[in-house]
Parts: sequence; structure tokens; C-alpha cells
Amino acid sequence: MKIYTKTGDKGQTALYGGTRVSKASARVDSYGNIDELNSFIGIAKSHIEDEEVLKQLKKIQFDLFTVGSEAATPVDKLMLANGKSRLPIIISETEIEELEQWMDAFEDKLEPLQYFILPGGGKSATFLHAARTICRRAERSLVFLNESEEVRPELIKYLNRLSDYLFVLARYISKLNNEPEEYWNPNER
Repeated sequence: MKIYTKTGDKGQTALYGGTRVSKASARVDSYGNIDELNSFIGIAKSHIEDEEVLKQLKKIQFDLFTVGSEAATPVDKLMLANGKSRLPIIISETEIEELEQWMDAFEDKLEPLQYFILPGGGKSATFLHAARTICRRAERSLVFLNESEEVRPELIKYLNRLSDYLFVLARYISKLNNEPEEYWNPNER
């Protein structure tokens, strides 16, 4: 099977379930942002050596494919005619709580925040900060989609929590790598 189908040459694509839409649609934009986020997490992983962190990020990338597949599926196509779910798995409170547990464990090892942190640090922390901002964009695009088409709230909640996780992880990785954090302190301009 060839990777190119030519079916999108006129600016349309098929959603999961077969509906054809413009590639500029809010739904396509949302799962495109999720895909970009997943790629940036892959870049960050290539600069991280901590095995536990790599294990978490691999799980997150898997979960982002799950989020993306649901974002690519109109709500009326989530169930098949036989009553079964079109998607084999969906994001639930379990994945959201997992992110919270990982964050709590990292935060126990970090100094409390007193100021905003300037995005940066070493390569891995910098890519994690970039991933965090892409995650916020992906979240905003799902919220925007939800204004016209229903989106399960767990998807938005997962991305909201994931952006927090990426921030805490960037701080944790900076600490592991002995890279100082730079603060935005308006009193020290």
C-alpha cells in the first residue's frame, strides 16, 4: 500500500468514520495540533536519559494517539451501528490521574516556585517547554472545536493536565541536569 492516496489533493480529508471535511476545519486543526505536540515530545525524548521519564513520555505519546483518534472522530461516529465503540480505547480519568501522580512525585523533588520561569535550560528542558506551549494550543483548538461540535470533556482536561505535567517535567529535567532555572522577576529588570 502506498502512503499517498491523492484523495486530499483538493484540500479535503476523511475523518475517522468516513466523513469528508476541509483540511482547514476546526476538527482537523485540533488533531493536527495534537500530532505536532506528539512529535515535539519525541524530540524532547531524544535528549532525555532518565529511564522513568522516558517510560512516562512513551505512555503519553501513546495516549496522545488516543486523544488524536477521538479528535478525528465526530461524536455521531463514535459508536458503530452494532452498538460497539468505533475506538478501541479512549482517554479517561485514569490517564488524567496518572499525570497528576507523576507531577506530584516530581514536585516533591523541586524547590517551590516564587517567580515565573523563563522557558529554556538545556535542550531537553527547552523542548519540553516548547511542547507545553504546543499542548496549550492543542487544548485551545479542542475548546474551539467544542464550541461548534461536542468534544468529550476528558480530552480537554487531559491536555490541560498534560501542559502542567510538561512544565513540571521541564523543571525536573533541569534539576537532574544541573541546569539553573532563569526567573522572570519584574523587580530585577
